[in-house]
Amino acid sequence: MRKQGGLVAVKRIESRILLARGKRVMLDSDLAELYGVPTHRLNEQVKRNRKRFPADFVFQLNHQEVRALISQIAISKGRGGRRKLPYVFTEHGAIMAANVLNSARAVEMSVYVVRAFIRLREMLASHRELARKVAELERLVAGHDENIRALVIAIRNLTRPEAKRPKQIGFKLGKKED
Repeated sequence: MRKQGGLVAVKRIESRILLARGKRVMLDSDLAELYGVPTHRLNEQVKRNRKRFPADFVFQLNHQEVRALISQIAISKGRGGRRKLPYVFTEHGAIMAANVLNSARAVEMSVYVVRAFIRLREMLASHRELARKVAELERLVAGHDENIRALVIAIRNLTRPEAKRPKQIGFKLGKKED
């Protein structure tokens, strides 16, 4: 992934960022792969440096969350795959993991990881802004349908020719006066 352009690397990392417990996170296995270490080594460093990894930096998924991830991203269901519940790292946890691993690759890749998290945050903010503007437009045009319908009816009534009565031929008979 190092040999690719920065934006390509960021986009590939973005695809590995998941949502768990309302936070954007990365699986320990994905982060370990990016940092060039085995997953067990990454988790080992987290356990050795527990004070650097509070609950809002890294947490272990429960069985229900893992089942949800299996259906979302097709992680292994067992049988030769993971035997322990995976850990997930928030943006700050990913940076801290690069610090405790202290390898050149981990430091280099942590920059891309941070950029990916920032890019997702910016996209989310722009989507929120767009959603706000759409809601505002909906509110502004809410009563317009009936007003437009009334205008169309009024225009149709004005453009319809008046029904003319045919002229009567002959004499009008009126009441006889005695």
